[in-house]
Amino acid sequence: MRQKRVAMFLMLPVLLGSVALAAELPATWRQSWLDPPAAMRPMQIVHGIPADQATAENMARWKEAGVGGIVCNVAFTDYLTSEAHWETLERAVEACRQAGLRVWIYDEEGYPSGAAGGLVLRRNPSFEAQALTYDPARPEPFAVRPAYEHTHASNNFYAARRYPNLIDAEADRCFLEVTHEAYWHRLAKYFGKTIEAVFTDEPSLMAVNIGPLGDAVRKTVRVVDPLDPNMNPLPSVAWVGDLAARYQQRYGQDIMAARGSLFAGDDETDKQIRRQFWALISDLIAERYFGQIQTWARSHQIASSGHTLWEEAPLHHVPLEGNALKVLQRMDIPGLDVLSSDPEAAIYDGWLTAGLPASAALFAGGRRVMTEVSDFTQKMAGRGPADLAAMQATAAWQAALGVTEFTLYYSRLDRSVEDYRAYGDYVGRLNALLREALWAPRVLLYYPIYDLWGEYLPVAEKLTVASQSPRAQHLVESFQLLGRQLTQSQISFALVDHELLAGATVREGSLWVKSHPFEALVLPAEVQLPPSAETVVQACEAGGPSIYRDRHPGPEIDLDGIAKVYSSGTLAPPSDQIVVGRFRREGVDILLLVNVSAAAYQGTSTVTTNRDWLRADPRTRQIENLAIDRNGKADISLPARQAIFLVGLSRSPGV
Repeated sequence: MRQKRVAMFLMLPVLLGSVALAAELPATWRQSWLDPPAAMRPMQIVHGIPADQATAENMARWKEAGVGGIVCNVAFTDYLTSEAHWETLERAVEACRQAGLRVWIYDEEGYPSGAAGGLVLRRNPSFEAQALTYDPARPEPFAVRPAYEHTHASNNFYAARRYPNLIDAEADRCFLEVTHEAYWHRLAKYFGKTIEAVFTDEPSLMAVNIGPLGDAVRKTVRVVDPLDPNMNPLPSVAWVGDLAARYQQRYGQDIMAARGSLFAGDDETDKQIRRQFWALISDLIAERYFGQIQTWARSHQIASSGHTLWEEAPLHHVPLEGNALKVLQRMDIPGLDVLSSDPEAAIYDGWLTAGLPASAALFAGGRRVMTEVSDFTQKMAGRGPADLAAMQATAAWQAALGVTEFTLYYSRLDRSVEDYRAYGDYVGRLNALLREALWAPRVLLYYPIYDLWGEYLPVAEKLTVASQSPRAQHLVESFQLLGRQLTQSQISFALVDHELLAGATVREGSLWVKSHPFEALVLPAEVQLPPSAETVVQACEAGGPSIYRDRHPGPEIDLDGIAKVYSSGTLAPPSDQIVVGRFRREGVDILLLVNVSAAAYQGTSTVTTNRDWLRADPRTRQIENLAIDRNGKADISLPARQAIFLVGLSRSPGV
């Protein structure tokens, strides 16, 4: 008992000293925290504003509801062709300017983006997405046909309609001319001011069967272009008229003579042809679609943004866009789609859907990351709408993983004005500390798209991981398991592909990717790096950051060893339901701890002892000094579905 009293006596000055310091946030941060400006708040997605609502008074109601702006478009009816609808949109954007709201332009009539509501193909039917198909039962097994039946173009929730070819540069230029130039013509004076960005929604290469819609859903989908019931599903890959010439130019080989390897074959020659093919496809869609939009947007003083399709499924990245991490780097504000407001989604696949655009932004030299977030899954299952706590926790885990721009499909009518305002305030406070901060992961998880290129074999039926080789299955399983375990162990990490890794350098004991240092690299099972990337890994093993390899089915990776790269954020007792984000801003360390569980957490977190720490609650706005003991441990109490900031300020001289 005497030893316990002595220990408490020795600790008391430390605890009291921490309280007595009365550390404070910088004044500008505190002001944004107390009253988040429009730039920090979420934006409401509004498809087509009714004429009688295109007023400053109506837009001010969105501001009163906690929203900082809208994502909007000219009305879908008579899309891009109605003078009356254009006039309504002009009034609405002017009303946003008057109300102090930001505006983003949504670039499609429904989704997926690229079709301009069918106007691109109306101008030139030859712009339609193409697929090279394979049927060994035919005398000539290879044929090129439109990628429509059995693809996302005919199996989405909005409309079944034919779709342009995103690796056809002329088709993409037509889309820009019909859509983006039309908005510029009508709204040029707002670009770079009220209008900040353009939003593209789920564009893809189409030439893959991602599964049919259920019968009940199918009945509700508008059919613009009738489907041919005699069009059988076949294994297919994306195709474009100049692809063979581009392949020959790049690799000095005839893809027409080797195209069988795109569909079958397991030797190294077959895999090399597939890796080369999908590398070319990745570059074509990155340059011709995403790159053209980015170039156009920048030349018109706005940013390009949006998100891709099926971000949560790494195998699907191959046929849908080649390399998701690469194409996202061609957005100024890369994004993700979050259909569920179950906060536990963070640890299942949220780490990947957010990690891809956050990593893309980091390595492209940006910071802003967009989310399209809703409670669609809950409402479809009859479990919605999501309550405020679930909405806030869903926002918090995304912020912890790097998201800054929240675009909402939540319905204001599903909840009280007070709850909607509270949600907007909450997002605003997350961004008050994080939007201008640098996301600061120190661990890399390798994104094995290079290996998946070599393994991927198209199938006629719905694409699943089970349809692929054992190695492909192991790659996906290991990658997803590692990402989940790192997230559940509070280890912040970025995703890196073979190209970024090949361009990295080892210096000062760290692995530098672009201008960012990392202390550990985690490699999924059965990864076989290209020589240029393997050389970098060997340099690390010779005297740089730690390399961790998943040995399937060998022993598990030592996550405790990886966690040691961080001096703050370790929890005791451990919890696999808390997500931690790490950031740096103006010399200040910022941790965001998010409890995604339906149960409360009580424990301690480590922090560095050479700083003065604050605890800030984005739900209540409360900021208080954090008491830490001499071992750098602080008591942490996290109610269910709640988050807190730990803010480490530089200690004043002499303290």
